[in-house]
Amino acid sequence: MDSLENKDLHAPETVQAEENAVNETTEVQEVSQVVDEIEVSGVEPAEDIANEEQEETTAAETEEAPEDKPLTKEGIVEQFKVLLSGQVSEIKEQADLLKTQFYRIFRQEQEAARKQWEELGEKAEDYKPVIDEIEQQFRHLLEIYRQQRQEEREKREAEMQQNQLRKENIIAQMKQMAESDTADVTENLKKMRELRGEWKSIGAVPPTVATLLWKEYNLYQEKFYDLVKINNELREYDFRKNLEQKTAICEQAEALKDKGDVVEAFRQLQQLHDEWANIGPVARELREDLWNRFKEASTYINKRHQEHFEKLHAAEEDNLRRKQEIIEKLKALNIEDLTSNKMWDDATAAVNELQAEWRTIGFAPKKMNQQIYDEYRSLCDGFFKAKTSFYKKMRDELQQNLQKKRSLLAQAEALKDSEEWKEATDKLVKLQKQWKEIGPVARKYSEDIWKQFSAACDNFFERKKASVKDVHQQEKENLVQKKAIIKEIEELAVTTKEETLAKLHELINHYNEIGFVPFRDKDKLFKQFRAATDKIFDQLNIEQHNRRIEDFSKRLENKDDNALLNERRRLVRQYEVLEQEIKTAENNILFFTSGNKKGNKLVEEMQKKIEDQKKQLAELEERINLIDSKLE
Repeated sequence: MDSLENKDLHAPETVQAEENAVNETTEVQEVSQVVDEIEVSGVEPAEDIANEEQEETTAAETEEAPEDKPLTKEGIVEQFKVLLSGQVSEIKEQADLLKTQFYRIFRQEQEAARKQWEELGEKAEDYKPVIDEIEQQFRHLLEIYRQQRQEEREKREAEMQQNQLRKENIIAQMKQMAESDTADVTENLKKMRELRGEWKSIGAVPPTVATLLWKEYNLYQEKFYDLVKINNELREYDFRKNLEQKTAICEQAEALKDKGDVVEAFRQLQQLHDEWANIGPVARELREDLWNRFKEASTYINKRHQEHFEKLHAAEEDNLRRKQEIIEKLKALNIEDLTSNKMWDDATAAVNELQAEWRTIGFAPKKMNQQIYDEYRSLCDGFFKAKTSFYKKMRDELQQNLQKKRSLLAQAEALKDSEEWKEATDKLVKLQKQWKEIGPVARKYSEDIWKQFSAACDNFFERKKASVKDVHQQEKENLVQKKAIIKEIEELAVTTKEETLAKLHELINHYNEIGFVPFRDKDKLFKQFRAATDKIFDQLNIEQHNRRIEDFSKRLENKDDNALLNERRRLVRQYEVLEQEIKTAENNILFFTSGNKKGNKLVEEMQKKIEDQKKQLAELEERINLIDSKLE
């Protein structure tokens, strides 16, 4: 944009040069023909070259490679091969883009391989990157590309040197004609036009001499045409032709105002200024208006170009701010505080959400973009590395628990066929206590190993139970006695709290002193007993939990070791099943969101159910502890 503004500043000097040339004579034929060729409404050639370099740099800055291009390394190599078959001078931006995309994918694969190495438990310092044949192919293509660019650059420099020699030769011929007083003017005029045409056809020259050559070219044009008197018809014809060309340029510049691509419009405007500089003058009365028209369109396009990059830079600053906020949130995650599955799952969900937000944000300013990305990637890598370490430690603990339970299982299976009832019973009870104290194992082993352990214990206690004779007859008699006690409880008259409670406990103790009843009547009888006692307790306003524990304790008083062990095994099974149900429910609740009322209600119901189950779990544990206290 600075170069275009320089063009505006140079234009008035050109107009003044033309006016001075016209004022030197009163005759139209003496107007300097050089004005036709040197009216510059833009900058000199050296400045044009700088504009092209600035334009290439700007375009490259605005088309950086996206962070998530769905390409493969092989696909990028094939694209690069296709590019190399074209003109090397026209593929710089595409080549830079493919290079950025390729090495982003390459680094990601290398990082993934290194992480996999570390996850396998190997030492990080022992890791050696695997040689990537695709990367070697791509590196070879890059070397070819660099060689081609170097050859192109050397070729261009040689051409510019040759162009310099050609233009110096033209200037020498123009100088000779301009300083000759005896030459044939008509013949020289024809030759001058040929030299002008040849000059325009010559390409760029080295920037260090471009301005000097341009000035000498204009100087000797002016001197030559000062010697020439052109007829009025020819002069007017040139004016009309130049007017048509410059008017067309104005129309093209005005059309660029509505072009959607601001950068492309700016580039095309530079080309129009170059064309304008190579067209001769128009009639003096039209020059200022025509130039102002072109200048107005140029100013509008320049302003749009500047505003475009101001907005782009503002957006990049906003992107930088948003990315810095994400980095601060990542830093705020205290990995040391994450000590459970749920906490890690919650933290992982938060990190994934921040990563998703990061991917929606565009580039930060170029000088900060890579730095802030490296910081972000370091924080994310640190988090997931710590997570991997946590779960590896957890897997190790689960494996250790599995080995301990397998040891207990082996001991239980060794005792299941024993007929040393007292000794084996004590050992099995001890094994059951140890089993309870061991933490969880992996889910895929949990149910299987518990079934085997439970089957070994059940086998022993069922054999022990079968050894007792006449059990069934006794159970029938016990059924009759317990039914009679239940009837007494149902008919118990409630007087004072102390008397009624004393009488009720007496009946409960009597009930609990009676042995087992037939299995098929057990649950039904107990429900009747529970209903009868609950009715009395309700009348006495005694809390339900306390009454259940107290009643359970009373029932244990007259049970033998076999009965206590059977009851304990039943409660332990209930405890482990209920404990697993609670864990499953707590995991499932994480999949529900509270985005609507229905979701909130479902979550509340699940939480209430979990709380009720935890109360049941606590009561089961209390009952198991009561049994353990009686077995000691």
